[in-house]
Amino acid sequence: MDLATLLFWIFAVILVGAALLVVGLRNIVHSALALVMVFAMAAGIYVLLSATFIAIVQILIYVGAVTILILFALMLTRITGQTQTNPANKLWPVAAVICAGVGATIIYAVSSSQHAVKNAVNASEVAKQIPNNVVRIGQLLYSPSGYSYVLPFEIASLVLLVAIVGAIVIGRED
Repeated sequence: MDLATLLFWIFAVILVGAALLVVGLRNIVHSALALVMVFAMAAGIYVLLSATFIAIVQILIYVGAVTILILFALMLTRITGQTQTNPANKLWPVAAVICAGVGATIIYAVSSSQHAVKNAVNASEVAKQIPNNVVRIGQLLYSPSGYSYVLPFEIASLVLLVAIVGAIVIGRED
């Protein structure tokens, strides 16, 4: 077992455990923090796949923006004095049976498929063959020669700026 495979299994086990914590914890803030761990482990798997741009976007957008948005929404709803902010549903045994059935079906389909992977390849050798996609995206966005996406990128930033200013004006109390 090489280092990439070992790291994948570590990331995968932590990701699945954190995902179970997201749906199983009674405190909604703790669930949001477990969600941060899920997003971070998914970014780690993207790094192992040499998808560095997607990993960076995963960290910036999901861990940075979405989780902070969830935490701000929780703070603004003023749930004080409640010990259980994430109540459990009474039908969780039915959901567990359905999940086990779906999981067994997926395992059966993957194991009996004619398209199953027979030969395992070394992940680190495949990663060395893939070019760096962050450099290519940077060249497309900012290269002065040929067609570049500088103008659409700047227009998108201006549209976002106008949306932020509009949200501040609408949300402002006079």
